[in-house]
Amino acid sequence: MRSIGETARDSGLGVSALRFYDRAGVLVPARVDPVSGYRWYAPEQVEEARVLVRLRRAGMPLADVRLVLAGWSGADRDLVRTLLEAHLRRLEQGLSEARDEFSTLRALLDHRENPMTSLRTGTVRLSVPAPELAAALDAVRFAAGTDPALPMLGGVLFDLEDGALRVVATDRYRLAVGRLDAAGYSGPRVQAVVPTPLVDAMRALLTGREDVRLTVDGGRVTLESGDRQTAGQCLAHDFPDYRRLVHLPSGCRADVDVPAFRRSLETRPFRPDEAGGQDGTGSVLSVLRVADDGTVTVCDDGDEAPDRTAVNRAYLLHALDAGARDRLVLEFGAPTAPLVIRRPDDEDTFSLLMPVRLDS
Repeated sequence: MRSIGETARDSGLGVSALRFYDRAGVLVPARVDPVSGYRWYAPEQVEEARVLVRLRRAGMPLADVRLVLAGWSGADRDLVRTLLEAHLRRLEQGLSEARDEFSTLRALLDHRENPMTSLRTGTVRLSVPAPELAAALDAVRFAAGTDPALPMLGGVLFDLEDGALRVVATDRYRLAVGRLDAAGYSGPRVQAVVPTPLVDAMRALLTGREDVRLTVDGGRVTLESGDRQTAGQCLAHDFPDYRRLVHLPSGCRADVDVPAFRRSLETRPFRPDEAGGQDGTGSVLSVLRVADDGTVTVCDDGDEAPDRTAVNRAYLLHALDAGARDRLVLEFGAPTAPLVIRRPDDEDTFSLLMPVRLDS
């Protein structure tokens, strides 16, 4: 017999994933200690766990996975082959339909004018307090994208309009917005997508209390602090209209003590992201619930209440750090709506985290 830790190591499934599949009746351990509840697996179950990993990577539903594993060691392999072929046909059909839809969307996109192009051609010079710009960049930098297939997300948007400078970053799974006053500017709206290496160089200059000078001139952005300067080209891509993404229906607001909430996230049970992780690395999820009195709890493994919200745990911890407050406000909508993390003293600086669907 193999322990759950040995089975996890040899199969590529995490311990939490093995517990999850046990509860789901997909891969039940050969023996469970009646006193300690410790799980033990037969040697052949390691192979089944490896098969399970491959089936889930291929997107097979749990109901079919359960049947495949049930027939894997049997004498008649026809059921397994039938299920594999049926799932492959579904994937091929879905891919064919997706290609047709995307072809139509590309044709529609080619006929649309891009309304954002003119926003990059403006020129603006302004002074802003170094601490405020530093705080705004710290609030959003964690959410900047790193996917080379989406270069327009590989930077921070500087959006200047109506006397305010907003900085925005998103990698699709999280979005962060910071705001500071840009007093004295009343010109047209100007946007620039500053690549993250240049953002980091700017942040390194913001060490004092004095005002710094920011210049956006066409495709170039410059930051001056005293006799020091950093400058570079903006990304030649349009940033998505973030304003459409932050208008959410009102939900339940919960005030949380950040140090205590962080300890709960780090010590309470978590779930594996059975879809492979938002970032494709097999991340883990924290499952949250908010009570009527505004108390937020991290759910136990057996909590199957319908009003749970699951989010990438690492992303949530990053957002709490970026909030830079001992108390933050969490806004919960529907389980499929983004989780919002706000500062109680600054409604204009916030983060959104996309939820993750729970297989159960």
